[in-house]
Amino acid sequence: MTYLIDRRLQGKNKSAINRERFLRRYKSQIKDAVGRAIKGRSITDIENGEKVSIPVKDVNEPNFGHAHGGVWETINPGNKEYQKGDQFNRPRGGGGAGRGKAGNSDQTSEDDFIFELSREEFMNYFFEDLELPNMVKTQLTATTEFKNHRAGYNMSGTPSNIHVLRSLRGALGRRIAVGGSSRKNLIHAERELLALLEEGVEMDDPRVLELKHLIHHLHTKLLAIPFIDPFDLRYSNRIKVPKPMTQAVMFCIMDVSGSMDESRKDTAKRFFILLYLFLKRAYDKIEVVFIRHHTAAAEVGEEEFFHSRESGGTVVSSALHLLTKIIGERYGSGAWNSYVAQASDGDNWDNDSVLCKQLLINTIMPAVQYYTYVEITDGPPQNLWDQYAEVSDHHQNFAMQKIVTPADIYPVFRELFKKQPK
Repeated sequence: MTYLIDRRLQGKNKSAINRERFLRRYKSQIKDAVGRAIKGRSITDIENGEKVSIPVKDVNEPNFGHAHGGVWETINPGNKEYQKGDQFNRPRGGGGAGRGKAGNSDQTSEDDFIFELSREEFMNYFFEDLELPNMVKTQLTATTEFKNHRAGYNMSGTPSNIHVLRSLRGALGRRIAVGGSSRKNLIHAERELLALLEEGVEMDDPRVLELKHLIHHLHTKLLAIPFIDPFDLRYSNRIKVPKPMTQAVMFCIMDVSGSMDESRKDTAKRFFILLYLFLKRAYDKIEVVFIRHHTAAAEVGEEEFFHSRESGGTVVSSALHLLTKIIGERYGSGAWNSYVAQASDGDNWDNDSVLCKQLLINTIMPAVQYYTYVEITDGPPQNLWDQYAEVSDHHQNFAMQKIVTPADIYPVFRELFKKQPK
């Protein structure tokens, strides 16, 4: 009979199947918690896990119990007050359950059941309504640099790259392998010589002389094995691997005029989050700059960017002028890759849209790595869309798409950042 023993190490999540079943059961509560996290979190902190609170009444599971119908006769020890047939009022709820809270109120309450979503689970729920099959697989066309990366060992190289520990380990293994038979014969000869001497054999006996000669020959043979040989030397091998530039700046530009309601702002935030997570895969350091505008533009913090109630008309060129100023003053050197994401409902003053087109073609596009414009509207394209359409004819690093519902965010994002053919 054959016995199969599974000795694979078990992961930390030992009840992964039960956890998946639990997540499916309370999917609605978890999605609500993820939605609240999206609105309340910072963009740079969006990819962490989240604590989810579920009321205890929703966690209770059905169970079987005995029905109390029919006639029941019980004997209770210590009854000195009641006789058979006596009636008395039902006692009020007693203590001992341990789930009430202190206070003067007669009502009881229970703590909610709280558990924590992992980073992967949080991201799965975050992308679920965006119809995202998996994480982003394409990458931006980025200016790359090369860095040395360790790639094992070589048998040839420069003396400065000798790996001492690896070389000595190889030399020791070679000496053990080459001198194995001689060392074994030496031990056998020494034991045989010791046995003859214990038997009282004279030192000039031919057998003793022969063994001494053999022992001397084996010692000489072992000492002749070199301590280290050129064959043992190992050199650290380093190869050059392409690496994107380590610094990037992400500009988030959003229209906060009266026509941009909260639902459009939430859609814009999800698009900005996708771009941030995407860039974080390629860059070690990312700075995020928030520019909001109505008739005037201002650089603000993230909290004010998404939640400020200030609104007014729409002059998009004010944001582009501020963008040009910030790039020139803080990110003008070649050490930064600049990416711009602009979200708007497309409404703008007619004369200002022409100025925006000229600013993009002549000033902004040569200074940035990539510029994306998303128009969040369910109506026909506005005048800003018509003018921006001419920018893509002059610069290949400009892309624009239209978003109608939140489910369009990921398909639009994939279309904007798909790998371009060389």
